[in-house]
Amino acid sequence: MEGRIVRFGVSIEDGLLKRFDERIDRRHYTNRSEAIRDLIRRDLVEEEWDERGGEVIGAVTLVYDHHVRNLTERLNDFQHKHADEIVVSSHVHLDHHNCLEVIVVRGSGERVRDLANHFRSVRGVKHATLSTTTTGARLS
Repeated sequence: MEGRIVRFGVSIEDGLLKRFDERIDRRHYTNRSEAIRDLIRRDLVEEEWDERGGEVIGAVTLVYDHHVRNLTERLNDFQHKHADEIVVSSHVHLDHHNCLEVIVVRGSGERVRDLANHFRSVRGVKHATLSTTTTGARLS
């Protein structure tokens, strides 16, 4: 039955538990149970990204010099070619030369990673990251 709370015991070395308690305190969890639930969800999301055929969502964050010749046009052209997988993008001017772009992407884990790798490889992109998450459909 989904949504029902189940209690279970965990055996753990005292030193490891002490480090875990310090970590959950730094992250402002109110109790161990919520921290453990979060760790389980994180592991399940990682598994979703490794499965074939499932749909995931992520955000590609780029920092680039918009003065690099044709860079903006290349990034825009690529996004138009992949409109089915690109949900939205947001563009921020950081200074006279540098821009930040956040591109929300959706599809299979393999496809989303491929899109992120393409953005990383474009000349003029100074930094690119892929933040991975879930659509939430498979988490309760």
